[in-house]
Amino acid sequence: MKVLVAVKRVIDPYVKVRVKSDGSGVEKSNVKMAMNPFCEIAVEEAVRLKEAGHADEVVVVSIGDSSCHEQLRTALALGADKAIHIEGDSELEPLMVAKLLNALVEKEQPKLVMLGKQSIDSDNNQVPQMLSALMHCSLATFASSIGIDSDVVTVTKEVDGGLETIALSFPAVISTDLRLNEPRYASLPNIMKAKKKPLDVIPLIDLGVNLRAHQQVLSVMPPPVREAGIQVNSVSELVDKLRNQAKVIE
Repeated sequence: MKVLVAVKRVIDPYVKVRVKSDGSGVEKSNVKMAMNPFCEIAVEEAVRLKEAGHADEVVVVSIGDSSCHEQLRTALALGADKAIHIEGDSELEPLMVAKLLNALVEKEQPKLVMLGKQSIDSDNNQVPQMLSALMHCSLATFASSIGIDSDVVTVTKEVDGGLETIALSFPAVISTDLRLNEPRYASLPNIMKAKKKPLDVIPLIDLGVNLRAHQQVLSVMPPPVREAGIQVNSVSELVDKLRNQAKVIE
């Protein structure tokens, strides 16, 4: 079984994000970049499925300019067998990404496609659902546990009332949540081996997908500065402010 995993290059989650002076977006120049944490979980789970004998090949794919090779090589060092770089504009809408991935799925024919449930930059949580609709296949979102038995994949996810478990037939699309696993660290020998693993570059135009923008960013602005708190001299004063100013107690 072939597993296809989509990964995205994002600003490192531990870096403070700054908005551009013209309000057109966030500053990415000279900023540390990393693999989207949810995508990293998807890569880890795909590698575990291979180690358990459920998968024969793990292929990772990313869309953008040549800078995303860094994240693809990281995925290879974590245990993926092959990487594919769809070369094009990295600022794509979710529907555009889903259409490109669908075209690649038709070419690679994986039985299972895994994605992070969302990227930490745009937070859209749309690509897995859109890709499933385009592929006309089964979908499971926010996976916190995945099991495979013969031709059935069982996915458990957390819901408001507890846990929900569903069974899917192949082909299937699964989006991964934080509690699914804890990604491993790439060892130095695996980082060196990753340099010899195949990384294919496919120009975006070669996939034959007609991309049309449906959204336009009008402006990007930082959140308002949080006001400093105040000190109170007694419990009675605290209760008074909570009741009359914050309106959190009656």
